[in-house]
Amino acid sequence: MGYLNRMASHRGVLCSGNLVYDTLVSPVEELHWGPTTFVDCIECHTGGNGANTARALAMLGVPVRLTGAVGSDSHGEFLLDALARSGVDIAFIERVDVPTSATVAIVNSSGERKFFHLMGASREAFRNGIQFTTEICLGMSHYHLASMFVLPGLRSRCPQILIQARAAGLSTSFDTNWDPEASWMQTLAPCLPYIDVLFMNEEEARMVTGSVSPVEIAKAVLSRGLRTLALKMGGRGCALYTQDREFVCPAFEVRAKDTTGAGDCFAAGFLAAMLEGAALPEAGRFANAVAAMSVQQTGAGNGVVSLSETKKWMSAATIRDR
Repeated sequence: MGYLNRMASHRGVLCSGNLVYDTLVSPVEELHWGPTTFVDCIECHTGGNGANTARALAMLGVPVRLTGAVGSDSHGEFLLDALARSGVDIAFIERVDVPTSATVAIVNSSGERKFFHLMGASREAFRNGIQFTTEICLGMSHYHLASMFVLPGLRSRCPQILIQARAAGLSTSFDTNWDPEASWMQTLAPCLPYIDVLFMNEEEARMVTGSVSPVEIAKAVLSRGLRTLALKMGGRGCALYTQDREFVCPAFEVRAKDTTGAGDCFAAGFLAAMLEGAALPEAGRFANAVAAMSVQQTGAGNGVVSLSETKKWMSAATIRDR
């Protein structure tokens, strides 16, 4: 697979996606109208699939450049400052004259969460698409589309954007996330021939393919031109598929405190490993480890550490029983 060799020869990732001001409230075991609910934690964090993935890549030590949009408000300033301090190149993030996208995440004691979301700047982001200029691609070898379904500017142009990324010499990956318009495969199918690695969780995969069988899910997307599927299975780890191979990588045994952004951190870990030249099963195990580190802390990606520290943690960590 030549695209894996291209990824390993350079280390930069150009990432596109949404940037969201997250407010996390925990623990909340049930939602109801009535008296005040007292909680232990109300915190503000960087959020959004694009911001989460880019920030996790930077924390792992991968050069990363993020494209997207935030509002010209204090929430936008908060996000840009947090991303820059993490090492993300924010030079191509646009400021728009609408509120920054925002989410309130209600988290229970098991780490599961319920989101309330304001689209805000996501409606304005990428309204002119993406131009893969020499400047934006400088030092980059890979293009990751971290969220598309919630970004109208990307949704309407996605196949063309992936074709342009390939033409610029970049390998490609795509994280589906949830489709609020429920057109799933209809929107995704034209993109698949131009995606090297597709990330989906099990619920997204069921919506895309109509199947709960990992093998059938893989057949449905690989038959349409996809090169590699990375199926995220939460507490059970991940399954990886190509046309002729299958690898199942069990999860690590950890206590989840907050699962917000775990899938984004998984994608970042997988890409970081591939950029280091790892084979698919090693990349899957490393991605599981990065996600496991993330869920042990509150806030998307706050538990992520460097690549070397993650490998050290893996050497002593317990693999969960299948």
